[in-house]
Amino acid sequence: MPYQQPVLDELDRRILAALVANARTSFTEIGQAIGLSAPAVKRRVDRLREQEVITGFTTIVRPSALGWRTEAYVEIFCDAAAPPRRIAEVARTYPEVVAAVTVTGGADALLHIRAADIQHFEEVLERIRTEPFVTRTNSFIVLTHLLPNSPEAGSPADFPAVSPAEPPGTAPNGTIRR
Repeated sequence: MPYQQPVLDELDRRILAALVANARTSFTEIGQAIGLSAPAVKRRVDRLREQEVITGFTTIVRPSALGWRTEAYVEIFCDAAAPPRRIAEVARTYPEVVAAVTVTGGADALLHIRAADIQHFEEVLERIRTEPFVTRTNSFIVLTHLLPNSPEAGSPADFPAVSPAEPPGTAPNGTIRR
């Protein structure tokens, strides 16, 4: 069954904003902020998880704290025999590949890579280039994160509105307006 966009009301959006701002916020604290009981907040969170609006809770660690100081994006150009599932299988074998997507344009896929340093990145790139279906690569080393609070920079995301229109009561960064 294809994914269907759930209908979110104002309270759902405010709950999401609170959890994105701090996933450890208690249901009691959220309820007090939005005018619901803790059990009512829990029921809504359970429903949002069931609907796959909330897909998990995580700890975000700044990559440089773990020694990942070099970051790059690599375009992968493949021969015709490389379906997306094969690219995904290979990407999973490299711990340095933190994201992999198929894209439009000339490249077949784009890999987001983190490495300890330039030498480490070059070693990873050379290993990727040896994959039988890879015909060429094009690399882009990240110099500066222009949005330093983005997940790509190793920070919790600023919470954009859940839908393209900003819901009343929720600021673009996810804070709850009181």
